[in-house]
Amino acid sequence: MAELGFDGKVAVITGAGGGLGRSHALELAKRGALIVVNDLGGSVDGQGGSHTAAQQVVDEIKAAGGEAVPNYDSVATPEGGQAIVQTALDAFGKVDIVINNAGILRDASFKNMDRDKLEAVIDVHLKGAFYVTHAAWETMRAQNYGRIVNTSSAAGIFGNFGQTNYGAAKAGLVGFTRVLAVEGAKNNIKANAIAPVAKSRMTEDLLGPLVDKLAPEFITPVVAWLAHEDVPVTGEVYSCGGGHVARVFTAVTQGFTDTESLTVEDIRDNFDKIRDEDGYVVPANLTEELQQTLKALGG
Repeated sequence: MAELGFDGKVAVITGAGGGLGRSHALELAKRGALIVVNDLGGSVDGQGGSHTAAQQVVDEIKAAGGEAVPNYDSVATPEGGQAIVQTALDAFGKVDIVINNAGILRDASFKNMDRDKLEAVIDVHLKGAFYVTHAAWETMRAQNYGRIVNTSSAAGIFGNFGQTNYGAAKAGLVGFTRVLAVEGAKNNIKANAIAPVAKSRMTEDLLGPLVDKLAPEFITPVVAWLAHEDVPVTGEVYSCGGGHVARVFTAVTQGFTDTESLTVEDIRDNFDKIRDEDGYVVPANLTEELQQTLKALGG
């Protein structure tokens, strides 16, 4: 089969000065995309800033024959999000793809979590994805085309010690992705998410001896497919790392129903049935989940 190309497509990639973002930028550029390489150039915990990281990736892309421009704005404000997208519009006249990859870490156990750690992480991961995507949304609607890839995490979907701030932000990105999928459907805007396990500045000290098997290049093919015009799905989440790719989904059990006199004791006595995973369903949206409930009620 023919190779997948991105000729003429404009991709905004946040946090693309290194790690996953750099890998995504190089791959999409190699396949013909025009890239906005966004990176604040700060530390892992979001401090400081530098133009070096983004510019180096732009230079790499250009040296390989591709087209790219740098952007150094923070994703964590509405003004920053708008400026990032404006860079794409000024340089290339449109934006087709947004890959929300920028992130920071400020880990602490919950008893040691404080407002600064919480707000900084939420601002970059969750609000940052919102601000950048919101700035691109109207352009995507007007051109009747868009592809959005958000970077979630198993820490948010399944939980991880010391990351209440990060986990909350990453779980929020799943909900964000699901709603974008619903609202974007009529304008051919598809939104999906990944939950990656990969070596980066944020993870290299956490992954131990496995780190060398978890190169960013194993994540990028998944992102590139989800960002491609031919991707058949929207609103989905994919776990990926080291060459393994799997779908992560939210399901609803068949549950227990008593429409006459539901009591606390009924819940206690039927809790195993409520939790029984046999015959679960995977709703595509709130409406489908509501239909499942109404069906159980005899409606």
